[in-house]
Amino acid sequence: MAISAGSGGDDKPMSDINATPLVDVMLVLLIIFLIAVPVVVQTVELKLPNVPFEPTTTKPENVSLSVKGDASGACEVYWNLTKVDSKDLLDRAVAKLKADIEKAGGVENMNPEDLPEVHIRGDINTPYKCIGGTIFTMQLAGYPKVGFISQPDPGSIKVQRL
Repeated sequence: MAISAGSGGDDKPMSDINATPLVDVMLVLLIIFLIAVPVVVQTVELKLPNVPFEPTTTKPENVSLSVKGDASGACEVYWNLTKVDSKDLLDRAVAKLKADIEKAGGVENMNPEDLPEVHIRGDINTPYKCIGGTIFTMQLAGYPKVGFISQPDPGSIKVQRL
């Protein structure tokens, strides 16, 4: 603790706080968040189907896929924001599932709730063959839980009152 050297000879502890390091840290954090937020907000442009709203919990280990068809009828699958073909999708899915199982210490240490899920966002105009092929590939990789993310109808969100 600093001692203030006053003119009266009283040696009292100094109670002032030096705010400069605090301001420096806050400015650095502000710059980091300003850089990181646009990276997190990027998405693949899709028009999701409107269905009744059921909230889902998203875990960091879940796989997020976006599927859409192009004008020629070909399928486009995105793993987060990276476009992948069917072979690359299968390879990535198997590698991620193996890594998640090894991280947990083996299959014997996992229960069904611990397994990662696949969340598919499918454009409303996507042919079924694209969605079905993606589901088949992810189940072939070993993912038992495959779900769909959709856009809720306006007013379909139910508020639970306690």
